[in-house]
Amino acid sequence: MKIASFDAGDGPETGVVIGDRIHSTGIGGSMIDLIAQWDKVRDAVVANAERDPGLALDDIRLLAPVARPGKIFAIGLNYADHIAESGMGTPEKQVWFTKAVTSVNAPGDPVLIAAGTSAVDYEVELVAVIGTRGKHIAREDAASHVFGYCVGNDVTERAWQHATPQWSLGKSFDTHAPIGPWITTADEIGDPHALDLRCLVNGAVRQSSNTRHLVFDLWDQIAHLSQAMTLEVGDLIFTGTPGGVGAAMKPPQFLKAGDVMRCEIERLGVIEAVLQDEGTA
Repeated sequence: MKIASFDAGDGPETGVVIGDRIHSTGIGGSMIDLIAQWDKVRDAVVANAERDPGLALDDIRLLAPVARPGKIFAIGLNYADHIAESGMGTPEKQVWFTKAVTSVNAPGDPVLIAAGTSAVDYEVELVAVIGTRGKHIAREDAASHVFGYCVGNDVTERAWQHATPQWSLGKSFDTHAPIGPWITTADEIGDPHALDLRCLVNGAVRQSSNTRHLVFDLWDQIAHLSQAMTLEVGDLIFTGTPGGVGAAMKPPQFLKAGDVMRCEIERLGVIEAVLQDEGTA
């Protein structure tokens, strides 16, 4: 099932995407509210979607599926080809950073190049959405804590990222975490470690890989993170990006106003954004 957050003119609501139409879930509140009660309301959501005539996707605005996640964690250096192009060794332990909640962006909205910056880069990533709260989660139980998956773009300001050993500021500019276009529920995907993903800039393929190439897979990621903190409903996990980023090109090719980033993941959909200077937003 594909569950989206959208606005048809009366404010945010949640819906089920079927083909090229979206049908109301009939459940009030945010996406996090819906996920938290999913086991109780799933049948009602399905029934309501079958009754509701729905709206054409072209007639509504898709919003970020989770507008205000409690936490956004992203893993670095998690595909061998990206590690190689970064000139770094394969990490023995998982390398994590956070992205600010205010970096979340809708799947089709412009991504801003902040005033005074010039090293904005793209990173297509599989994003997992936590559906069941937990701490000290065993690897073998990790899948049961995932509600679903969406496409993410870990947009990064490289100069800020590498200015200090801590990456979070360079990863947290406003609009630099577009996600969507919706959440595809985990039961529809099964094993998330066999999905093709790619990123195109102005129609040219820059990144192309498969999630089977993750160094630390999602189950290891969830087990590791949950040793330190409680994972809560709606938390987002960016699972890593493959090789092909602009910073590694010779010479580096950073994004500029008017460029179009398109991130695709098999069975999950597409998100696309035009780069825009902050001062013109």
